[in-house]
Amino acid sequence: MLDMRRREFITLLGGAAALWPLAARAQQPMLVVGYLDFYAAEPTGIFLAAFRKGLSETGFIEGRNLAIEYRYANTEKDRLPQLVADLIQRRVAVIVTPFGTAAALAAKNATTTIAIIFMSDADPTQTGLVASYNRPGGNVTGLSLMNVELGAKRLGLLHELIPKAERVAAFINPNSAIAEPLIREAHAGASNIGWQVEVVHASTIGDIDVAFASLEQKRADAVFVSADQFFATRRVQFATLATHYRVPAIYSYRAFPEVGGLMSYGPNLPDQYRQLGVYTGRMLNGEKPAELPVQAPTKFELVINLGTSKTLGLTIPPGLLVAADEVIE
Repeated sequence: MLDMRRREFITLLGGAAALWPLAARAQQPMLVVGYLDFYAAEPTGIFLAAFRKGLSETGFIEGRNLAIEYRYANTEKDRLPQLVADLIQRRVAVIVTPFGTAAALAAKNATTTIAIIFMSDADPTQTGLVASYNRPGGNVTGLSLMNVELGAKRLGLLHELIPKAERVAAFINPNSAIAEPLIREAHAGASNIGWQVEVVHASTIGDIDVAFASLEQKRADAVFVSADQFFATRRVQFATLATHYRVPAIYSYRAFPEVGGLMSYGPNLPDQYRQLGVYTGRMLNGEKPAELPVQAPTKFELVINLGTSKTLGLTIPPGLLVAADEVIE
């Protein structure tokens, strides 16, 4: 009887010992990431999924060993300082600012110790986020979408589609951090193919309507829509108006041809968000932002809406169709 009790006690003790590490790990506080989106008013599903995938590739699973505090400014710039202060108060290990510059600058102005990872369409050395691409310095690094640099490429694709065109209307949001560089790039790119550029400023829904209505007066043969998050939120409006006025247009992201826009060329955004997650995980694993270079996109995509081209009476050249990553029927 005594031996039996001894064996039961040893078995119980062994089971408790096996469970103890699990219990101890469960009691350990999870790392916390602050996710500050300037543009969105609510979670953006496909991009958040890609961000979480990047985190998982570095060993972090939300709800298991990582908590994410989400904050959305809905383009209200005045809210950013308070949102950042709240994240700092919650002792986040990293602040992530997807898409844009305003949130990243607000975070940088608020802390020099918490790592900040941005995804920016503007040149981060020009906006003051980093000292250089290769050696960012300080507590900030991230990803560049290269949207200014891709302007000439987009115009070249539009020229390949409609080589007899002479004048292009470039839609620019004057409130964007990259407005002036985009204008310079549009003029340079158009000059290379012998086109003239008519810059059209638009920063509201009404501005977009008025700008399209003026295209005939401006004798614009085509439209170049600059990379801008506000424009991206109005993609259905752009696609509808371009079809209504029967003008070929090129955009920066596949979300435009997915809703009826003619053509887009730019970085693969889900892959960029995945890389954002990877960089965040590397910070959580102890790497320093000052030592991680600003990363350029590695995946680009050309998307063509064949149905829209037929509506506009355009024939897509075979070379463009072959080069396209996706053709939407």
